[in-house]
Amino acid sequence: MTERSYTVATNRQAYHDYFVDETIEAGIVLTGTEVKSIREGKVNLRGAFARIKEGEVWLENVHIAEYEQGTYMNHAPLRDRKLLMHRREIARLAQRIQAKGQTLVPLKLYFKDNHVKVELGLGRGKKLYDKREAIAERESQRELARITKQRLR
Repeated sequence: MTERSYTVATNRQAYHDYFVDETIEAGIVLTGTEVKSIREGKVNLRGAFARIKEGEVWLENVHIAEYEQGTYMNHAPLRDRKLLMHRREIARLAQRIQAKGQTLVPLKLYFKDNHVKVELGLGRGKKLYDKREAIAERESQRELARITKQRLR
C-alpha cells in the first residue's frame, strides 16, 4: 500500500524566526467544513503556535477560512484546535519546553492518506543578528548561483 501525501500550507516565517531543532508529526481534530476549506488551500499558519494545556497540545492562531458552501453551522476561523499525540510524546515535549525555553511552532499542514496532519517544530527563537546573518548568507548563495549560471552559458 502506498502512502499519499501532499502539503497544503507551510509556515516559511517560522524558519526565519526560529532555529528548528526537531520536528514532530501530529494529527489534528477538525470539523467537516474545516477539512473542506483546507482541501481548497484556504489556511494560513503565519503567527501560529502550539501550547500544552492540562496534558493536551492545542494549536492556536491558525486561520482556516470559512467554507464558502457552509451553512450557519460553519466553523470559527481562528478557534483553538486540539492536536492528537501520544501521552509520552506530550510529556517529553513539555519537559523540553520547560527546561530549554523552546517553543512549538507549526511548520507544515498536509494531508497524509486523507488525514490532516501538522508538522510541529521544536524551536529556539532567533535574535535579530541571527536573522540578519541568515539573510546575508542566503543572498550570497543566490549571488554564487547566479555567477555560476552565467559562466555555464
